[in-house]
Formats: sequence, structure tokens, C-alpha cells
Amino acid sequence: MWTREPVVLWIGMQMRDKHGSVTRRQFVAVGAIGGAALAAGCKAARDSNWEFFTTDEGRTLAAICDQIIPADDFPSANQAGVVNYIDRQLVRFYRPHRDAYREGLRQAQELSRRSQGQALETLPAEQQFQATLLIEKEQKEFFEMVRQHTFEGYYGSPRHGGNRDAVSWRMLGLAEPPLLGRAQYDLRKADRK
Repeated sequence: MWTREPVVLWIGMQMRDKHGSVTRRQFVAVGAIGGAALAAGCKAARDSNWEFFTTDEGRTLAAICDQIIPADDFPSANQAGVVNYIDRQLVRFYRPHRDAYREGLRQAQELSRRSQGQALETLPAEQQFQATLLIEKEQKEFFEMVRQHTFEGYYGSPRHGGNRDAVSWRMLGLAEPPLLGRAQYDLRKADRK
């Protein structure tokens, strides 16, 4: 089995000149190779576009959130970016909830497989609804946390990753409020008295 040490040693031995020293160009080349290897390894380790969730966890959460706020004339929770919002917050302000999400989503899949025979996200909408009702009943704390975070993501500010294109504000007939500290004031001297 190959390890990284022999490769690094081999590269180091090949780069030494007759005096045993390494030139600046060789040093930079090894650094670039190492950086590329590190970047490739990091990309391979991350198999999804999520900051916290795995691909499967993201799909499971999307199915639950879409049962909390389903699509009608306006987008569903997942379509409005709620799962992206929760994912972003779990590496920021919701850090204390990470374990609860990991365990809750794992248990949600177990409940779905046990009651419906397959993964939650692969079920037809009616069966997803039934599985979500079971999750609400058997995982009350987890479900309430997801419900609260779903509402925050759907109705909150789009700058936090949810409420894509301010869909919930348009649904409610609200104008998009200005960002704090950036309200547009007319400060022209002509208006002052």
C-alpha cells in the first residue's frame, strides 16, 4: 500500500542538486504540487455542495421541509432555499444543533424505511406526508426544531440563504425592506430647512 511519505522523499531526492540543496524554483514547484494534492483531497472528501450536510441528509431534510411548507402558487420550502439556509446556519449560529440534526435525520430515515419501506425522499408526496406525521409524533423535539428553522428560512431575510427571491414577502404582499444601515435617505441640502 502506498503512503505519501515515499512519494515526498522520492520527489525530495530527485530535486537536490549536486551540492544537496534545493533551488527556490524547486521549492515552489513542490509547494504547488502539495497544494494541488491537498485541494484534490479536500474536494474528494466533500461529495456535496453542502457546508454541513451530506448529500443524503440534505435530501432527507428537503423532504421534511417540503411537507412543512409545500409548494402551491408559491415555491415550497426547499425551492425557496430553506435547506440551504439551515445548512449555512449549522456552520454558524446553529452549531449547537449539529448533533441533533445528524441524529434526527438518521432516525427520520429509519422511521421512513420502517413505516413506508423506503427512504423518505424517494416516497410519493402522500407517503412523505404520512412519514413526516410519524416523525412529528415520535421525534417531537427534532421536528419542532426543524419546523422553527424552516419558518425562519422561509420568512427571514434572503441574505441568510433562505427566502430565495423574497418569495414569502411577495406572497404576503410585503415590500422588501432595506438592509439595516443602508436605508436610502434623501439627504440633499434642498430638502433641509
